[in-house]
Amino acid sequence: MHDDNQILVPPSFIALYSDTRARLQAPAAEVRARYEWCEDLACHLVEQAQQLYHGGARSEEGVLLGIHAGLAGPDAGVTPAEARWITLRLAELLGWRSPELPALAVQQP
Repeated sequence: MHDDNQILVPPSFIALYSDTRARLQAPAAEVRARYEWCEDLACHLVEQAQQLYHGGARSEEGVLLGIHAGLAGPDAGVTPAEARWITLRLAELLGWRSPELPALAVQQP
């Protein structure tokens, strides 16, 4: 994703939209827009995750798994791969250990 836009999309997010040969499967502008949305959502969820944890949640992992379950729902507005990325990014932003998330279903061609 090399163009005049100054937003650098990390390789971990680009991989969500790439095939096995690392070719983008969506327009670069769309990938960038989805990245911005997912990054903003992860940043927004930091405060909510901290409140859940300090409000009596049993563990950091439990908080992250609960948030992931909500993001992976059909009405969340993100793909399952994006839900996974957001959850792992949230763990990174919080300085928490990344949880073991359910594996993504492999899509058949």
